[in-house]
Amino acid sequence: MLNTYLFTSESVTEGHPDKVCDQISDAIVDNILSQDINSRVAMESVVSSGLVFLTGEITSRAQVDYQSIARQVVREIGYCGKNGTGFDGDNLAVLVCVNKQSSDIASAVDTAFEVRDKSLKNTDNLDDLGAGDQGMMFGYACNETSEFMPAPIACANMLARQLSKVRKSGLLPYLGPDGKTQVTVEYENQKPKRIHSIVISTQHDECVNNETDNDKIQKIIEADLKEHVIDPIFSDFSLKLDRYTKIHINPAGRFVIGGPRADSGLTGRKIIVDTYGGYARHGGGAYSGKDPTKVDRSASYAARYVAKNIVAAKLATHCEVQVAYAIGVARPVSLNVSTFGTGSISDESIKDLVDKTFDLRPKAIIEKFKLNQLPQLNNGRFYQNLAAYGHFGRNDLNLPWEELDQVDALNSHLGKLSKVN
Repeated sequence: MLNTYLFTSESVTEGHPDKVCDQISDAIVDNILSQDINSRVAMESVVSSGLVFLTGEITSRAQVDYQSIARQVVREIGYCGKNGTGFDGDNLAVLVCVNKQSSDIASAVDTAFEVRDKSLKNTDNLDDLGAGDQGMMFGYACNETSEFMPAPIACANMLARQLSKVRKSGLLPYLGPDGKTQVTVEYENQKPKRIHSIVISTQHDECVNNETDNDKIQKIIEADLKEHVIDPIFSDFSLKLDRYTKIHINPAGRFVIGGPRADSGLTGRKIIVDTYGGYARHGGGAYSGKDPTKVDRSASYAARYVAKNIVAAKLATHCEVQVAYAIGVARPVSLNVSTFGTGSISDESIKDLVDKTFDLRPKAIIEKFKLNQLPQLNNGRFYQNLAAYGHFGRNDLNLPWEELDQVDALNSHLGKLSKVN
């Protein structure tokens, strides 16, 4: 008997108010780590009509021009000139309220529990750094796409990126920076079968191709987005559109007023867009605005790395990894691997392989991926590029946690485990 169901994920463009905030916060992380790799950063941004408010805790030797960074990010997104009415990078009020990281937290992170407790044995220099907070983080991978991502979020992210691409290239110059995409995939026996529906809402000019009539503008946008946004994405994608696929473009009609002029924005309010589109669980912590000692960010990247290598090693077709930490403690307090019945061996056996293959202590993760050096290694800009269109499955970026360099190690440990059993 066929088991058929629908699953939907959404994405947003870089001009969405919440994503504006994520990009500002991560641009500040980039700037600070480029100057001082030992910085501690917890940066929050809020935007509204004509206003950017920056707040958080930062301890660093870096000299930061917060106003210039915020204005530059807003201009790069496209809120300037004709698109800047009500929120213009050149005419913003930028307010800053930043404190230093708590000395209590700093001391616990700088000198981990494993170092402070002299009774512990078998410690090494990777035990020096404690986790920057308690909490649980999830990583996920599956074999639905070449990026090892769930099909709905992979499609939604690609559509959002294409929407911005045709705007910035001048192909569809009447588009505004704000937009959202949504893709529903029909599954059959847990495998993606077809694209059930697509929703795209995009900001646009008052006048489109010399037309001011709303009905005519709607038809122009529908035709252009079908030709230049939707068709190019699905022409090369494994899932195709068919005559039954529902397509809704600007279903609410007119969308001229958008961005922070229409809605306030806040860092960390699009954590599902940043990850797996709701297809996998989430620990609740945002990534943007945080330096790598914050395990919300670094351990989530590591968990994705573990899950992706497990699926690539064909130990499972779907894999979710959970890792949890205590603040000021280097070693995870728990690790869980779930393959939802798709594993070639038991989940417990896969967990044993993970224990032998991966080091999930914060300092080990930071050193493995060079997380505190990446802005310096990428001309002062790395984390800002992640702040829109997802932190995972990004073939357009060279992300260390997307590497499949532990597949052989996992299979090697599996071979040894098989011999023992």
